[in-house]
Amino acid sequence: MPVSEFQLIQQYFKVGVAAAQACPNSPVRCGIGDDCAVLALPPEDELLVSVDTLVESVHFPANYPSDLLARRALAVCVSDLAACGATPLGFTLALTLPKVDEPWLAGFANALAAAAAEFGIALVGGDTTRGPLCLSLQVMGSAPAGTAILRSGARPGDLVFVSGQLGDARAALAYLDKPLAQLSAAETALLARYHSPEPRLALGQKLRGLASAAVDISDGLAADLGHILKASGVAAVLYTEYLALSAALTETNPERAIEFALSGGDDYELCFTLPAEHREAALALGAELNLRLTEVGYVDVGEGLACYAADGGVITPAAGYQHF
Repeated sequence: MPVSEFQLIQQYFKVGVAAAQACPNSPVRCGIGDDCAVLALPPEDELLVSVDTLVESVHFPANYPSDLLARRALAVCVSDLAACGATPLGFTLALTLPKVDEPWLAGFANALAAAAAEFGIALVGGDTTRGPLCLSLQVMGSAPAGTAILRSGARPGDLVFVSGQLGDARAALAYLDKPLAQLSAAETALLARYHSPEPRLALGQKLRGLASAAVDISDGLAADLGHILKASGVAAVLYTEYLALSAALTETNPERAIEFALSGGDDYELCFTLPAEHREAALALGAELNLRLTEVGYVDVGEGLACYAADGGVITPAAGYQHF
């Protein structure tokens, strides 16, 4: 007998939601099963909302394992909350499926529940329909009023920092279709960075009051830093010799490592700016979180991004990922 939409929701998604809703301090007052979800917003907080859509063969490969898809989809959406310094509250999922594949759904739902628990965010509603495989997720978070970190606050003289290491996920694209048994340790490490991005929630929350602007790196450092520059009406200078690159990246792609770090995308690290007087606080924060935070440049007057190589030569980054 075909599985109905409501049976699908009940069987694969509602159990995990009920468990999350029962957790102490859960903001969810009413989740899946009503016309609207009801979330309790902390007093004096503001609501932060972001939406992402992931389409098969555009944002992830065809026949991508459902458990990897679930975690990756939620992680890249939660990364937007991290960039703004938000505390996660809940998310909705609109799932379009070509057919009801119960093993696929079981893997997806279990991994989604695990990722939601990992990030401290509950599934509170959504929709399902038939069509080409596509996911649209809306994430909601909160931050004390006036403290959300936006793209528009960078000022000349601010320093530009980046978390973690860049370029690994772009390099991993070459290995997505290869059997794991045929991959080297370095190639396997790169794939892990693509499959399991880490939204920097703790970093984003601790940057409130320190950072003047922030963005998560989804389309490439140059492109996403460019969003900060445009929103803030400033320019920036970036020194590629300071970019943090993994050993796996430099081993597998020594000639293209800088290119991948600047323009590759899918890193989901944070790029942020802060006043120079907060440099030591930022470095201490990196040590506290056991997360590498690297100063890579500074904000200047004018417009646009100037990138310089170690020898002083000018680098023109590739455009980064664009949908149209």
